[in-house]
Amino acid sequence: MNTVEFEALLKRFSGAAERGDGPAFAECFTPDGVYHDYIYGDHTGRADIAHMMSDLFHRDAGPDYRWEMFEPVCNGRIAYARSLSSFTSRVPDFAGRQVVIDGMSRFALRDGLICDYSESVNGGVAMVQLGVAAPRLEKVLQRWSRQLLEQPATQTFLARGKSAV
Repeated sequence: MNTVEFEALLKRFSGAAERGDGPAFAECFTPDGVYHDYIYGDHTGRADIAHMMSDLFHRDAGPDYRWEMFEPVCNGRIAYARSLSSFTSRVPDFAGRQVVIDGMSRFALRDGLICDYSESVNGGVAMVQLGVAAPRLEKVLQRWSRQLLEQPATQTFLARGKSAV
């Protein structure tokens, strides 16, 4: 896959996400694809990914959800894009609050589709926009910190130590 083909996949991906079309969103993934979401957790396979998008995310984000990708790059097997997204929360504790999130998305690709998706976003900024109380915010950030530290890639990174460069 080249960058032009990746841009076309991104249009399908973000368009389906904006519409809340879980099946179309999931079709952007390989049958065994994985979507790592920092709020809803990991979802594996098209049915689970479709469920996450339609029944969880759009339940909470609602019909005004927007997700635009910028500056995509692709080397054939790995691709990245910067993003901005926004929505008005439908979560009862935060209903009516608008949120804007910036992020960086990583796409592992196989056979012209996404086999593994993850993103890096500042969820703390989103939570402040929602009005999450400080004790709850601290609890969530502690959980995210533990998750980061427990990742095998983080453990390998820390075990390697600093290079002598």
